[in-house]
Amino acid sequence: MAPAYKKILLKLSGEALMGEDAFGINQKTISGVVEEIQDVLDLAVKVAIVIGGGNLFRGIAPAAKGMDRATADYMGMLATVMNALALQDEMRRKGVISRVQSAINIAQVAEPYTRGKAVRHLELNRVVIFAAGTGNPFFTTDTAAALRGMEMNVDIVVKGTKVDGVYDEDPKTNPNASLYNKISFDDAIVKKLQVMDATALTLCRDQRLPICVFSILKKGALKRVVLGEDEGTFVHN
Repeated sequence: MAPAYKKILLKLSGEALMGEDAFGINQKTISGVVEEIQDVLDLAVKVAIVIGGGNLFRGIAPAAKGMDRATADYMGMLATVMNALALQDEMRRKGVISRVQSAINIAQVAEPYTRGKAVRHLELNRVVIFAAGTGNPFFTTDTAAALRGMEMNVDIVVKGTKVDGVYDEDPKTNPNASLYNKISFDDAIVKKLQVMDATALTLCRDQRLPICVFSILKKGALKRVVLGEDEGTFVHN
């Protein structure tokens, strides 16, 4: 079966890497995530990744209370770099060629973000992992995913989380919450649903770049999204 999308931007939440742990990186979970990505690569789909840092920053968040917002945001960016390196290392173990590009300069461990070089990596079928968000405080990794997705000219942004889509209410507090199969950008923004932040949603809406929110922990879910099957929540114009 041919994939519905030839090039994707996977927004991977840091929390998804925790597995059942309170914080940090769960080895079994990150291994499973890479296997899901491998299944998509086997379909000759080009994959770029923006990774969050909530799994690591959560552990130091109490110390960040009262801290200058910009300083705390830079700390969060460094957490995404650590996640990116861990993901790259797991990919290396499984024979997946990848490159980490950081929006802040850490030349000893990652390439600086360069659009032309990133495009070339994708052309050579390498996975590109974008770390450090946009490189600017006050912007989330959701916004970074929207920006990098547009710069890489992807077909869709797929957001892999710990939940299987977008609900009308928090399913943790309301077991009767309803899962959206499809929803428009405007409705998601007006209803303030937990899809992505408003900046990212607006950028994707204006550029007509669809989003699919799904569980990266659900076996085969990423592949089903790429094949255009009914999986997660599809956000569209």
